[in-house]
Amino acid sequence: MSYLDRALSRALSIADLRRIAMRRLPRSVFEFIDGGAEDELTLAGNRAAFERLRIVPRVLIDVSTPELQTEIVGQLAAAPFVIAPMGACALAWPDADLAIARAASAHGIPYTLSTMATISIERMADAVQGRLWFQLYVLRDRAMTDSLVDRANSAGYEALVVTVDLPAGGKRERDLRNGISVPLRMTSRHLVEGITHPAWALRMLRGGLPEFENVRGLLGDDSAGLTIAARVGQNLDAAYDWDDLARLRERWPRKLLVKGVAHPTDAVRMVSLGVDGIWVSNHGGRQLDGAIASADALPRVAAELQGKAALLIDSGVRRGIDALKSRALGAQAVAIGRAALFGASAGGEAGVRRALEILTGELALAMKLSGVPTMQSVDRSILRSDQARKEE
Repeated sequence: MSYLDRALSRALSIADLRRIAMRRLPRSVFEFIDGGAEDELTLAGNRAAFERLRIVPRVLIDVSTPELQTEIVGQLAAAPFVIAPMGACALAWPDADLAIARAASAHGIPYTLSTMATISIERMADAVQGRLWFQLYVLRDRAMTDSLVDRANSAGYEALVVTVDLPAGGKRERDLRNGISVPLRMTSRHLVEGITHPAWALRMLRGGLPEFENVRGLLGDDSAGLTIAARVGQNLDAAYDWDDLARLRERWPRKLLVKGVAHPTDAVRMVSLGVDGIWVSNHGGRQLDGAIASADALPRVAAELQGKAALLIDSGVRRGIDALKSRALGAQAVAIGRAALFGASAGGEAGVRRALEILTGELALAMKLSGVPTMQSVDRSILRSDQARKEE
């Protein structure tokens, strides 16, 4: 067994993988992944919201073979997990997008490719034979936005996930203090970090600077490096509105999900436009600091939807039991971002597989100990009664 295999096998939790990632990555890169906006109130609140929820176990139920399989947006998945879209993953590990997607496919769960991934829509579709979704950032360049939609359609992506909670980028002060900017400006501090993390530096040299292939051509040329990433951040469409969403529904022929929803009234209106799935999210606490935690927003959205659309949640998922709690509150599945990227940072594809093993193993154990034999049998009754009343 290699040193990497031994290190990953000793990781018993996502927190363990996070600690490995913290050791192996330069501080500026780790904090780019780990940090949130401003005072990081929402970042902390996401985790606290899950931790406040308590389960009342049932007993004398046959839970010898807990069934994690569940429907996610119209198709069965091996477990109630989805990989959330993440940009610039190659800063943590070369070809991290591909590593995460392959691990997701091996575990039988959907993977969401970010607009700002460092692998193209087409290359991912050719390389991975699993459930692929594409996440769309809406740009002021409407032709570019339409092109991304059409490319995902031509490549056969199962679902389109449009992100609507990013009319502007959040103020991430850790990144500003660390000198992390796009385009990246190398400082003496970054050089020292590279020298003190030689394994990471060698991987980066071999892999080369990341290229954001999906937005190649935005500058009117063939560039796709860090400069184009900066242009995308400067060209998010803050005027995108309900009419635009309706037009997107008409353009996209398959499943359409809207990511970044917290208000139940917005969710209901989206469903009336023909949206297939609502993704409750505050962008992992990386945008509006002080926004409601996703787990706190979920119950009211679920109550208003009444099962009329698929419902997903992200932000703060670190334990398998979080999927059980989210299911009890009305979600089909939870989406994981940092948890998967911590795994990739710790050990590439093997690290992501370890992260998914940890989460699915924890979920199966939580189901046994809660007296829940199948994901289909989960409902609000497993939550403490005063919590259930509070959320109604």
